[in-house]
Amino acid sequence: QVQLVESGGGLVQAGGSLRLSCAASGSIFSIRAMAWYRQAPGKQRELVATITSGGSRNYADFVKGRFTISRDNAKNSVLLQLNSLKPDDTAVYYCQMTIRSIVVGLGDLEYWGQGTQVTVSS
Repeated sequence: QVQLVESGGGLVQAGGSLRLSCAASGSIFSIRAMAWYRQAPGKQRELVATITSGGSRNYADFVKGRFTISRDNAKNSVLLQLNSLKPDDTAVYYCQMTIRSIVVGLGDLEYWGQGTQVTVSS
């Protein structure tokens, strides 16, 4: 089994910064893509940023230039640095990873973190 544990959310004033982290543990052979999503109250979950196993990054237009995604393969973790935060960034942030298990035959499966609340006050 695989588990993703997130940390780093909180309350911050507009213009401030936060750093989110997500670490995977369990029966992991390799981790392919990693991503961060967010879901604001009353809205659908939306993609924030992705990073491939090779380190290629992609960002949603609404966070370009403000957020940075990175990964630490040695620690099976993904980070999201949030700068210049705006009240519209208020949401629950979820990490997601595509993981190949050490259990032969399972293939690549998607796993999600439990979510961490980010609240930006004006």
